[in-house]
Amino acid sequence: MSGRTDSKRFRVRKDSIPAARRHVRTVLVGWKLGGLVDDASLIASELATNVVTHAKGTGDYFELGLRRRNGVLILEVADSYQWLMPELRKPTDDETSGRGLLIVDALAERWGVRPRNPGKTVWAQLPTGAHLL
Repeated sequence: MSGRTDSKRFRVRKDSIPAARRHVRTVLVGWKLGGLVDDASLIASELATNVVTHAKGTGDYFELGLRRRNGVLILEVADSYQWLMPELRKPTDDETSGRGLLIVDALAERWGVRPRNPGKTVWAQLPTGAHLL
């Protein structure tokens, strides 16, 4: 398979987080990548939560992209918040938030952030080879 691409816009609000998870599930099942649904849905949820929490008020939408190419799935979440780039950090035991990128880091083969104008795209890569249904 040469590759597939899917992109969908979501409003920057809390109810978009479960909607993004459902969208990832639907797309991946359709692409016969059901074995990646749990990890990819959790990554999408964490990245969408970051947008809703930190980028609220900077734009009406964020974009969720899925690309399947050369044995990998790349999940991207882009927003227009440009002042701070996300960084992996280790919260203290008594902090109640700040673990989203730790989860992404644990699940993804690789991940990163790239600036765009305006804003940024956070991406995560998962291998597809052993996850085909």
